[in-house]
Amino acid sequence: MGKVHGSLARAGKVKSSTPPVEAQEKKKKPTGRAMKREKYNRRFVNVSATMVGGKRRMNPAPAK
Repeated sequence: MGKVHGSLARAGKVKSSTPPVEAQEKKKKPTGRAMKREKYNRRFVNVSATMVGGKRRMNPAPAK
């Protein structure tokens, strides 16, 4: 069995100490074809000038 980072006595200390918040009512997300269409528009149609390299990376390193 692998090692545990930190003692398990402290597990969940943040979640238990934060006050509960009511979930907000949100608009339904499109599914299926409509979701694919939205993704396509976001990635290829509404591209900004800052994204010159083509693909948008998840966690890009700052440009040097």
